[in-house]
Amino acid sequence: MGGVTSMMAAKFAFFPPDPPSYGLVAVDVGEPARVKWEMTGVMKREGVEVMRLKTRKKNEIVAVYVRNPAAKLTVLYSHGNAADIGQIYELFIELSVHLRVNLIGADIESFLIELCFWYDYSGYGQSTGKQPSELNTFADIEAVHRCLEETYGILSQDIILYGQSVGSGPTLDLATRLPCLKAVVLHSPILSGLRVMYPVKRTYWFDIFKNIDKIQLVNCPVLVIHGTDDDVVNCSHGKKLWELCKEKYEPLWIKGGNHCNLELYPEYIRHLKKFVSVVERLPAKTSEIPKLPETPRISSDTLEPPRNSTDHKEKSRPSIDKKNKPQQGTEKSVKTRRSIERRISITRKEKSRKSTDCCPANRPNDNMDHLEKPRKSFDRFGDMMRSVGFCNIDCLMDRASTP
Repeated sequence: MGGVTSMMAAKFAFFPPDPPSYGLVAVDVGEPARVKWEMTGVMKREGVEVMRLKTRKKNEIVAVYVRNPAAKLTVLYSHGNAADIGQIYELFIELSVHLRVNLIGADIESFLIELCFWYDYSGYGQSTGKQPSELNTFADIEAVHRCLEETYGILSQDIILYGQSVGSGPTLDLATRLPCLKAVVLHSPILSGLRVMYPVKRTYWFDIFKNIDKIQLVNCPVLVIHGTDDDVVNCSHGKKLWELCKEKYEPLWIKGGNHCNLELYPEYIRHLKKFVSVVERLPAKTSEIPKLPETPRISSDTLEPPRNSTDHKEKSRPSIDKKNKPQQGTEKSVKTRRSIERRISITRKEKSRKSTDCCPANRPNDNMDHLEKPRKSFDRFGDMMRSVGFCNIDCLMDRASTP
């Protein structure tokens, strides 16, 4: 059911360019086991690698890697819903050049960004897949991250996830599962798919890209960039996500900025470079860090030896079971005692009944007559109730007739 809902929502959330803005051709490199891919319709650049990656959804997506051997950090970029990597190719080639920082005097540190890895979702550009969907984008970004780790040896602690518009969905979904992630950049992000169209106050099961519920699970610095005049995704989406961040970084609200032109503002590059320079200096997170919230659980795990001693005590249970046999005799004595008490009470009642029979016949018995009247009237009421189908009146009559 969730897959069907996601497919229906995809028709309103994804608008892949048709036809694609680029082509893809295989180049013979003389090695049968290796295929080199090149993009057509874009300017050729040095240090750019194009590849096809298979996802767990059985699709093949196209990814572009701008490699810089001197770089320390890598940005994994997820684009918006109405573009493909051919349209943003030149933009991010230039961005990779601009994101260089002079840290000390004229010395240029090896702080460069491999801006790096961006990809087309399933159903976009030359990626396979009949229909883009939320679940496909999650599988797509997982495939790119896996490639970074397995092919290039880039760890999560050196990766910045960057998501623009709808791309904030797969970005945050992956970020929640990477405890050692370096940082996250949210560019004109959405709270959720449904909230773009309607200002709902809660998350519904059929909603997609539930970023409002995932942002609080991200354990790394988050930069939010949004234009104040965004007429596609209101700026309130970015502000709300920033408020919900665990590790807030100074946000950038670009005055007059729209949904698709924030890269043209000088403060965009300036603020982004500052953010990258700050997170680059942060110590790398290790695999032990995500265990910190589990500290109470780990400390309780140290109590396992006493548990073992308790387990040893289980052997003494058979001896306890043997003691149950004398309890049967005890139960018999209890039953005998109860039967004796019943006999005594019956004897006392018989005596009291005889003493009542000895009373003169002409002695007025006002109490009995007084109780007899309601009993007779209740009997009539009982007959009436039975006539209309109520069968539980006898229990009520017993209570009323009890002296």
